[in-house]
Amino acid sequence: MSKVSLAYEKIKKSVANVIVGKDEVIDLMCIALFTGGHMLICDVPGTGKTMLTKAFAASVNCKSARLQFTPDLLPGDITGVRYFNMKTGDFEFIPGPCFANILLADEINRATPKTQSGLLECMEERQATIDGTTYKLPDPFMVIATENPVENMGVFPLPEAQLDRFLFKTSMDYPTAEESIAILERFAGKPNNIKLVPVITADEIPFLVKEVASVFVHPDLVAYITKIVEATRDMEGVALGVSPRGAIALMKAAKGFAAIQGREYVLPDDIKRAAVPTLAHRLILHNSHRIKKDYDKAVIEEILTTVTVPTEPEIFYSKR
Repeated sequence: MSKVSLAYEKIKKSVANVIVGKDEVIDLMCIALFTGGHMLICDVPGTGKTMLTKAFAASVNCKSARLQFTPDLLPGDITGVRYFNMKTGDFEFIPGPCFANILLADEINRATPKTQSGLLECMEERQATIDGTTYKLPDPFMVIATENPVENMGVFPLPEAQLDRFLFKTSMDYPTAEESIAILERFAGKPNNIKLVPVITADEIPFLVKEVASVFVHPDLVAYITKIVEATRDMEGVALGVSPRGAIALMKAAKGFAAIQGREYVLPDDIKRAAVPTLAHRLILHNSHRIKKDYDKAVIEEILTTVTVPTEPEIFYSKR
């Protein structure tokens, strides 16, 4: 796992040239890349969501694209279109932004559900079907979407099926007083377009993904993950709990947290650290509980305090 942790440290150091603090968000972004997942950042305007994503993409030497989602955006604007070339007398395909390695979907909730659905096949199957023809997307492929939670005019809630395809959902939060001072000192009188040098290449990422996938998870910890997921289905205020896809996502995320720390095996703390950003957005709450701020996160945190944790350290790295 040394190559995974080294790549993680390089990316984190590079992004830190632009972003002050936000270590946890950067960790989640790296893990999403190393596990083949996608990430949703939901927070108020001006907290650095887009800047963080652009800095992350610039740190990885691969093709990136940015698409501003608006109400008049069409699915073809994401996937691409076939047009008739008058010179050749034949139809030609123009690839859309989804044919990049890292796609920044900015303010994704401003697009209509029909347009948002254009991303579903891309995110899950890593392919796009246009006019009956299926095109494979490049490897790696990662969607980093931003969402504005405070405006309700001209925005459309993300469908549950689409939320379920994001490995993580997190927020930037406001900076601390010390971080705010550092931000002002860093950008005072300077342009915001700081150029970053890529620290890893796209060719390295498939190898890193395989390394993370090989992290060992003891059967007792697999059972621990299962108990956490099953507990979400019986909690007060929860209409539908986490699906099997969510359980797989939690295990992948736990492997990612272990790998970036250089470990070849998962610990219970990895599962606990991954639980909230991986599972909270997958809960479907009753209407009376949806208006409660961060109720979904509170549900997961309560479950973590009630489900019994395996406590024998030797089992975490020993195979039965």
